[in-house]
Amino acid sequence: MDIVVLAAVAENGVIGRGNTLPWRLKSDMRHFRGATMDRPVVMGRKTYLSIGKPLKGRTTIVVSRDRAFAAPGVLVAPDLDAALAAARGDALRRGTDEIFVAGGADIYAQALPLAARLVITEVHKHVDGNTHFPDIDRKVWREIARDECAPAPEDEAPFALVVYERAIAAGMSRTNAA
Repeated sequence: MDIVVLAAVAENGVIGRGNTLPWRLKSDMRHFRGATMDRPVVMGRKTYLSIGKPLKGRTTIVVSRDRAFAAPGVLVAPDLDAALAAARGDALRRGTDEIFVAGGADIYAQALPLAARLVITEVHKHVDGNTHFPDIDRKVWREIARDECAPAPEDEAPFALVVYERAIAAGMSRTNAA
């Protein structure tokens, strides 16, 4: 079962500002929808709250330490291990071998050592923000695909869709559980 980290990251590493995306890229939203459709998507509570609803056509699994947190139409897990276990079961039922992790920063940091692939939208823009993506260690990750995209009329910046795969094996204790 592959864990795939999916993120949009500005040139300066920013992924969020005030619990929202600091840019408007409708083309990337379409990419996100297409990549994750019919697959489980794991995200943190703040990321979920910024979206405000379950993702259609996907099982939305929200990681929250708040035991009182509940939201209609989503699964809630107390930690990433439990979320990945639920996602694995969902992926098997759906007949897919991919679990997507869609933020935020803390969830990305926990998931990066477990991931088989990174699907990164590199936003060609420096933005102010208070949330950053972890550094991508080029000794661990190898770029295998890049598609440079000019901005469509509804996009505020050019971007690249970049896929990385793990270049070296890492101790992935959670992968077995996921």
